[in-house]
Amino acid sequence: MPSSTASSFSSPRSLQFFSNSVNRRGKPVSFGFRVRAGSADVPDFLSADWLESRGKRPLGPRLEFSAEDAVRHQLDALKYNDQPRADYGIEVMYRFAGFDPFERSTYFGPFFDLGQFERFRRIFHHSHYRVLLGHKDRKLLSSLWVKENRFKQRVWVQGNRPEEEEIFEFTMVQRLGGSWDGYWLTESLLHDGDSFSGGIAY
Repeated sequence: MPSSTASSFSSPRSLQFFSNSVNRRGKPVSFGFRVRAGSADVPDFLSADWLESRGKRPLGPRLEFSAEDAVRHQLDALKYNDQPRADYGIEVMYRFAGFDPFERSTYFGPFFDLGQFERFRRIFHHSHYRVLLGHKDRKLLSSLWVKENRFKQRVWVQGNRPEEEEIFEFTMVQRLGGSWDGYWLTESLLHDGDSFSGGIAY
């Protein structure tokens, strides 16, 4: 009789493992054990910080988010960009991004290769987009439903440096079909101006 292994979560902070096997007489036996978050007894096939790291995944798209919710959560993440770790807010933006990582994207306007997170991150530290990082204040300027599944929102943002303010436009698209069916993803985040007139090394 082949052995099999399964796992289930009894709570967000505990993990149970169960195994069915046979003893020397060929009779089936079952045994199990539980690992709690913070325990040093994490099984060898999981990293020591596996349980803790599961709770640190960046916020991303959720079915219950409306288009407005998705924009707000992204802006909140950028406002507190370095909490709980450096550039966490940009990680959130990357998870909401609706571009194909294997294709050049117009997410920021011009065609860029954004398949690598590091390139995406560097653009947010560009002179105009960096206003979003740790910004002090923001105001909604306008909202527009282009189609039932396409939404635009313009936002004024005040940075944390003197006289630093910019306007940005989010374009959100609700996916239809596939694994992201019903989710609102960011098609583009455009600066209200020529952000890359001098070029950018990314």
